[in-house]
Amino acid sequence: MEKVKSIILVLISICSIQGGAGYAKQLFSVLGPGVMTFLRVWMAALILLVIFQPWKQKLTKKTLGIIALYGIALGAMNLLFYLALQRIPLGITVALEFTGPLAVATFSSKRALDLLWVVLAGLGIILILPHANVSNGIDTLGVFLALGAGALWGLYIILAQKVGRSMAGGSATALGMLFAALTVTPTAIPQLHFADYKLQIWVSAFAVAILSSAVPYSLEMIALRSIPSKTFGVLMSLEPAVAALMGLFLLSEKLTSLQGLAIFLVMLASAGSSLAVKELRSSS
Repeated sequence: MEKVKSIILVLISICSIQGGAGYAKQLFSVLGPGVMTFLRVWMAALILLVIFQPWKQKLTKKTLGIIALYGIALGAMNLLFYLALQRIPLGITVALEFTGPLAVATFSSKRALDLLWVVLAGLGIILILPHANVSNGIDTLGVFLALGAGALWGLYIILAQKVGRSMAGGSATALGMLFAALTVTPTAIPQLHFADYKLQIWVSAFAVAILSSAVPYSLEMIALRSIPSKTFGVLMSLEPAVAALMGLFLLSEKLTSLQGLAIFLVMLASAGSSLAVKELRSSS
């Protein structure tokens, strides 16, 4: 039952973070991706620090070092994701970013059947990329930025699981988010113009912080204490589907029929992986 609850938490996290991404992209024309990342991560960090008060817990140097690496990966991942999102559609960005969790799932796999689900998800990604509904094609820099975010996402999954086993989930997330905020600060400082931001901008940035950082990362940290990184990584294969839907409803980024097929393959891979994990555990 605990593992089922963890999977549900991951699914809620996916919907929250992709809704937040769609909302954030609407603010790029006003703030830009760098400032949006800065505001989102710092607001989330302050919220989590107040709630969980991690300074009350005893930390070893080793644990603090892992949390620092986790936070740096988290901050850099968010920055590259927003920079890519500025150039390419939300569904495409997430599909490319998924290469990180896909790599974690592949390297963690010990059964041939698990590789089948990874292949299906990879096929879905391949179908998405050449047929994106973008007038001038896919922006090359945007592709590389999204792939970079994917590599950091894979690293985040591995580090988050280690952190979750060393420290209480909420406190670890709060400290990790603080390191993430410090990581993205240098690139944002030259672009900050606090005096020009109206109340609506602050409220919108706060909403993005809640949806994209505070809620999902807390839920993921809790979930990763009960499910292995492989299961978490393949569950993330739902991200392109949810992202595409959010892109459609929030940003009017329409899908082609091949993109729809690609998303179905990704969802099938996720469902198949979940069934395979269930069969393996029930037979043990």
